[in-house]
Amino acid sequence: MTGNQALQRDLGHGGSAHTGQNSAIRAELVGGLLSHNASIHAKYFYDALGSKLFEAIGLLDEYDLGRAEAGIFAADAQHITAAAGVDRVFIDLGAGNCAKASSLFATLKPSHYVAVDIAADFLTEAVNRLQAEHPEIPMQAVALDFSETFSLPTAVPAARRLFFYPGSSIGNFTPLQAVQFFGRVRAACGADGAILVGVDLVKDAARLEAAYDDPLGVTAAFNLNILRHVNRLIGTDFIPTQWRHVALFNADQSRIEMHLEARCALRVTWPGGQRAFAAGARIHTENSYKYTQAGFISLLGQAGFSRTQCWTDAQNQFLVCYAKAN
Repeated sequence: MTGNQALQRDLGHGGSAHTGQNSAIRAELVGGLLSHNASIHAKYFYDALGSKLFEAIGLLDEYDLGRAEAGIFAADAQHITAAAGVDRVFIDLGAGNCAKASSLFATLKPSHYVAVDIAADFLTEAVNRLQAEHPEIPMQAVALDFSETFSLPTAVPAARRLFFYPGSSIGNFTPLQAVQFFGRVRAACGADGAILVGVDLVKDAARLEAAYDDPLGVTAAFNLNILRHVNRLIGTDFIPTQWRHVALFNADQSRIEMHLEARCALRVTWPGGQRAFAAGARIHTENSYKYTQAGFISLLGQAGFSRTQCWTDAQNQFLVCYAKAN
């Protein structure tokens, strides 16, 4: 992101742009609610509370993905640095609280840090805190929905970009969408660009389901909070207590699915529209695809990345890959 003299939040400027963005959000959400299989895109998990709940999920015993990834970064730091090099423009996609990226500052020694996320206020607070800790690194916070488009501010240096996409967030895309997404990243790489990405590997279904339906109910709260966020965004009248969290492993698709299931027959309204839900009807809120190492390397190759190097944890549960843009 930017330097400590030029820390900024890039949200777009001008009332018409803001109105257009709101219209696009409304159209997307209403379209999902009215579709035959109702859905809400997973990016709407991340309001301020949702971002905090996601942090809490990472502390759960059942959700060991984050610890496995952190273990790889710690154990293989020298190898990752040898592959990626230092003094890069470090572009952190889905940055959240910026903790994962900042844990690599000591070894990767970025020339710039660019944190990108959809939750603008949460992101700005995180980058402000991080800038105070690392005043020597120019930083910039970019509030951006990069799920379908990708446009970084011109202030971000174009050369030696290293895109960082940890935590298996790529699993939220279908394989085709993942190839398209990586293609957009590839196009934004510029000279000597590369990517460092984490992905969850295929494992026992019971273990996966426990990770996405923890006994403390933190993941359930995270899932249900999306309804509160949608209420604020488009004026729906969801009552979260009328819904229950459902997580299941779809073996045919090699993905965990999260849904919200209506506890009773109900009707949801919003300005200009409504939908009735029968008891047991579901709203699909997230997919999390799981990959094999060979399958993920192939996916990166389809998007134009090559010379891929990979590292796994001792239990072969998680994968970190570094790949160069062709």
